[in-house]
Amino acid sequence: MFSFWHYKGCMQENRKNNRYHTLARVKIPGVLGEESLLKDLSVTGCCIESTSYADISPNTRYKLEVMPESAAAIGDFELVVESIWIRSGGYSCEVGFSILESPKGKLFQRYVDYLAWRSSAADTAVSDTTI
Repeated sequence: MFSFWHYKGCMQENRKNNRYHTLARVKIPGVLGEESLLKDLSVTGCCIESTSYADISPNTRYKLEVMPESAAAIGDFELVVESIWIRSGGYSCEVGFSILESPKGKLFQRYVDYLAWRSSAADTAVSDTTI
């Protein structure tokens, strides 16, 4: 079982890589529409949340289309992912994915770098106000 805690603006679950909070839109063509959000992202995994039903099977590969928030000034990119866990209830669902491949690797890495920078900038702002 994972333990959760917040550290420097990113979610930690005893992971090798930091996961950064994001507001990017995502879709899985034919499975999940654009009303879904990428909740967090790292170089090895991500979590999405949808307000609609998602017919996603565990341990299955999908093509995830990511549309970063406009403030990032980074173009859309795709990730090849594998579903690891699915949590659904009522009118929403969350899915955890392992990232297997990024056909547009530079855009993906730039987005992770942007999220890391944004997270550290927010941390610095909080530190400055507590001094």
